[in-house]
Amino acid sequence: MMRAPLAYPRLRNWFYGYAPLERGTVVLGHRRVYIVPTRLGWIYAATLGILLVGSINYALQLGFALTFLLAGMGIAGMVHTTRNLARLAVSTARAEPVFAGETAQFRLLLDNRAHYDRPALLARHTGSGAQVVLDVPAGALGEAVLAVPAQRRGWLPLGRVMLETRFPLGLFRAWSYVEPDSRCLVYPRPERTPLPAPAAIAAAGAARAYAQGSDDFSGLRDYQPSDSPRHVAWKAAARSDAMLTKQFNGAAGVELWLEWSHLRGTADAEQRRSRLAGWVLGAEQAGAAYGLRLPGLEFAPGRGEAHRSACLQALALHSGA
Repeated sequence: MMRAPLAYPRLRNWFYGYAPLERGTVVLGHRRVYIVPTRLGWIYAATLGILLVGSINYALQLGFALTFLLAGMGIAGMVHTTRNLARLAVSTARAEPVFAGETAQFRLLLDNRAHYDRPALLARHTGSGAQVVLDVPAGALGEAVLAVPAQRRGWLPLGRVMLETRFPLGLFRAWSYVEPDSRCLVYPRPERTPLPAPAAIAAAGAARAYAQGSDDFSGLRDYQPSDSPRHVAWKAAARSDAMLTKQFNGAAGVELWLEWSHLRGTADAEQRRSRLAGWVLGAEQAGAAYGLRLPGLEFAPGRGEAHRSACLQALALHSGA
């Protein structure tokens, strides 16, 4: 019955005590902390009621003392339960990109600026149900990592997170909601297929193959007429009559163009993106220099973590069909 009124944004923001999305550090004021008795709390209250009625009927002085002592303990527990959550500073850290089908790791930072500990804090992602319990010492920073399933490519917002505590007696449940402006980039699910044949791409004018690299010296071999004079070991040739050529390992490989147009036979656009993502990972693993061409977007051939991330981000955010 509560869902219908809370469908209105203004009413929902008033009820939860904030207007999403919240940027920066969020401090949980007392007005944002809600508290109700737990099931154990209701049983505790009913027991106190029975003790009070019995003490009145039989005029038991010790019964009154016990009843009011237990009631005072319950009220003190309620205060400490609220205190365990109020004035807690909440922020988020950067979430590392993941592939579709994996789990995004959102990091929620809980800054305890008070001079007392905050035990048994529960952080729960309301959308997926992922939760973690942690203790935050006085003046320390706690980190709650929420594992949220990433089903689709693109930006995955963190959404609403509930912070809850029942410390110290478990008679009351205090909670508050935050909705930080945090999101995780989800790459397309990579389709593990062989890289396009360099010869086939070269025939289309989109690749160049190099015979060998020129990074690290690996040894000498017999000279061949096609060898470059720069690679001839002239010092070794001066000491003997044999012509030798230096060999190098490294920068060799294949320069590939991974193009959207190469997958015209694939009807599903998402499958195209998945295959291109798989090709990006395969080319990076093979050490080839690769470029990416999407409708209206082009990345020059390169390699390395930055180039890989840029290509995968373009595929994740690509909206063409």
